[in-house]
Amino acid sequence: MTEVRPTAGASASLWERDEEVAAVGRAVDGLCADRSSSGGLLVFRGEAGLGKTTLLAETRRIAEARGCTVWSARGGETLRSVPFNVVRQLLQPALVSMLPEEAREYLGDWYDIAGPALGIADPGDRQADPQGVCDGLVAAVRRLARRDWPLVLLIDDAHWADQETLRWLAGLAERLDEMSVLVVITRRPGEVSGTSARHLDTVAAAADGPVTTLSALTPDATAGLTRATLGPHSDAAFCREVWAVTAGNPYETVELLAKVQDSELEPVEARAAELRELNRSARGGGLVARLEELGIDATRFAWAAAILGTGISTGLVAKLATLGPDEARRCAELLRTARILTTPDPTTGRSADGDLEFVHPLIATAVYNSIPDALCTAMHGIAARIVTDEGRGAAAAARHLLEVHPDDDEELVGQLREAAREHLAVGAPDAARRCLERALEEPPRPESHPHVLYELAEATFLTAPARTIGHLRTALGMPGLGGDKRVDAVFRLSQALLHNDQLEEAVRTVEAEAARLRPGPARMRLQAVHFMWEGIHAGEATSPDRSRRLADLAATCTGRDNSERALLMLRGFDALMHGENAEEVAELCDRALVNGRLAPGLGWTDTEWGIELLLMLANAYAYAFTDRLDRAETLYNEALRAYETAGWSGGHLALAHAYVGLGHRRRGRLKEAESSLRESLRLAERVGRGLPLYWSATCNLVDTLLARGRVQEAWEVAERYGFAPPYPSTIVLPDPRSVRGRLLLAVGRTKDGINELEAAEKAAAARGHHNPVLVPWAADLARALSTEDPARAARLAVDVRRQAERFGTDTAIGEALRCAAALETGQRAVRLAAQAVTYLEASPCQYEHAAARIEYGIAARSVSDLGRGLDLAVSCGADGLAERARAVLEGGVGPA
Repeated sequence: MTEVRPTAGASASLWERDEEVAAVGRAVDGLCADRSSSGGLLVFRGEAGLGKTTLLAETRRIAEARGCTVWSARGGETLRSVPFNVVRQLLQPALVSMLPEEAREYLGDWYDIAGPALGIADPGDRQADPQGVCDGLVAAVRRLARRDWPLVLLIDDAHWADQETLRWLAGLAERLDEMSVLVVITRRPGEVSGTSARHLDTVAAAADGPVTTLSALTPDATAGLTRATLGPHSDAAFCREVWAVTAGNPYETVELLAKVQDSELEPVEARAAELRELNRSARGGGLVARLEELGIDATRFAWAAAILGTGISTGLVAKLATLGPDEARRCAELLRTARILTTPDPTTGRSADGDLEFVHPLIATAVYNSIPDALCTAMHGIAARIVTDEGRGAAAAARHLLEVHPDDDEELVGQLREAAREHLAVGAPDAARRCLERALEEPPRPESHPHVLYELAEATFLTAPARTIGHLRTALGMPGLGGDKRVDAVFRLSQALLHNDQLEEAVRTVEAEAARLRPGPARMRLQAVHFMWEGIHAGEATSPDRSRRLADLAATCTGRDNSERALLMLRGFDALMHGENAEEVAELCDRALVNGRLAPGLGWTDTEWGIELLLMLANAYAYAFTDRLDRAETLYNEALRAYETAGWSGGHLALAHAYVGLGHRRRGRLKEAESSLRESLRLAERVGRGLPLYWSATCNLVDTLLARGRVQEAWEVAERYGFAPPYPSTIVLPDPRSVRGRLLLAVGRTKDGINELEAAEKAAAARGHHNPVLVPWAADLARALSTEDPARAARLAVDVRRQAERFGTDTAIGEALRCAAALETGQRAVRLAAQAVTYLEASPCQYEHAAARIEYGIAARSVSDLGRGLDLAVSCGADGLAERARAVLEGGVGPA
């Protein structure tokens, strides 16, 4: 409300708001009770004019009276396309008050991630990960809440907040129990749909109690407000007509009563009939008519202010309205007197880079909608130029350029492409997408058209792989995309097909493009990508001589460039999957490194090759040669640090945690493995179920829980996260069929478990995957068949041992011997169990060593071996193994 209103009018919207104000008071008291108190969230919903803004003003008054720091922001109907607009209003003032080095030190690793989105740091050259930026903004609030406790954040008109802010707000709402901050939000019902609506639903679900819906004033409250404003002599009939005319809307009531005062209308029944006409002049067409009465210059000034929407300064509006300085100041004063514009209230705490704002969003909307369509479009075009001339950058001008009609303007295409690059650099791919889609409408010239499509594909890659596929196919079908850019586009297309679960099409696409190229680095790169996609395909669609062709090609590689290094990695992984000699696998992997490290251009955040290739390398070390598990763990942890530093909090970080967990699982650090895998699964849930990364996290968590002996919990995880057929089209390590088969056996569904393991056998045979550690179906199936089909079980055990000895790792041979010992009795069982201990003692896989030691202790009736096995099991976190060892020790050592 404006400063010219009566004192009673300033608090009019608080009439009949006792319950809401009391809820605010309780929330603020809870926040202030203790620095360790968890955060709170209140959501107030109501139609326009029901007093949401005034309720937030009262929240500010209450909070500041209790010594709170209060920051606030407001969404704007014409500003929803401006990424991070609302969160910048909210947090930027606190951060710009610091020196740059102070802000960098304060935000730490999050400065380079969240700083560009907040407008306090220059964006880097890379495309920022939206989820990482969101997490960085949440971290910024957490740190600011510790510095500025007790902290209260107010967001008005959240329904008009930009999508990037709403994503952050949803993430913040789910993490408020970790920080001491109170968030109070107001919004209208409806108004939004799609992703923004889902984010607001997430916020509402996290609120402290149900969302409060504000109601209109009752007739009694309207009468009280009328008499408080116009005097106690206002008669009952007049008061009833005020309520009837305004329907109890507090804002309209206040505006109507102000007009009654201005017109010196007597508040008596005889004059009540005039209220309807007065009310019409305060809204919609009546407001427009009132604006026109102020003159054409004032009208143009108001229109220009509505076009700008934010940062409304008299000087900027004057440029857009083509008014001189004196005339602009006169118009501003006229509009303030008419209660259309007002001076920003410093007590709201909202950052304002202008000296004017609209009195109410309803007025701003009415003024904007009154601008003739053609003139509105033209003014947006002029505003874009003015904003650019002011040095605010292409991204700031973009929201105006989006409103300009297409006109074959290549300069506008260039501006929109630049704005898209700025949006991608701060983590706003949807804003970049809007700019590039608008650029296509211009349209761009033939020579730049495929490049715009390529850039659009980059913007949609993370969120809409199906759209990315269409954009890239169209771009590749046009002339103008050649050289390395074309190879990049083909690789990107194949990645999008992979992410869209069209792996066979990805393989064919890369194969066809490679066939078009002459021998050289570009062709070799696509050949490597072709082998990579075939290598991770879980189906049977690869060419039958693939492994031979890959081996022949890799034999010519010395590792002199990244294409050759990629082929060596792929050959090493292929040899791993087929169970070839582990020392040769490790030697291939070593040749792919430079002085034991990843080569430049092959880092975890480099986009030329993708994460899949490097995971193949790391997994080859993890499984193929277990005394090199340290190198695998180094690679896994490098990936984790790289993604955290770069702010990549989506699928890449989920996979990094999954494979760090796999490294812990291989070592036998089961508690640490479970922790990493649960974090991976949490991150994977945000990306989306059904993706390969989701399977990696779930499969490894189930496997780890089974190793810990927590069978029921493993089953619950499998049920909750859909760990069941159909399986993904990409390879997951370890083999999910084998792990599910083991799970089914553990819960007593023996027949189902056998069927699942036999399905794993068929799938492995079709692909030639004979590594008994990676695809461990045979040992579990042999144990399951030991009673009903001992002959087949024995054959399986012999085959497992043959494959393990061919592979040659201590872990593989030791596990094969454990399987053989489980099928024998007497001294033969003891000898085999002793041999298993010997091999597994030399392996870094401590869980398997603990199991072998306990099994040998039982078979040999050795208290000392049982005791050593028990100690190992406890240190691994293998509760089930430890309980078994204790039970045997307590019951007296003897045969199992």
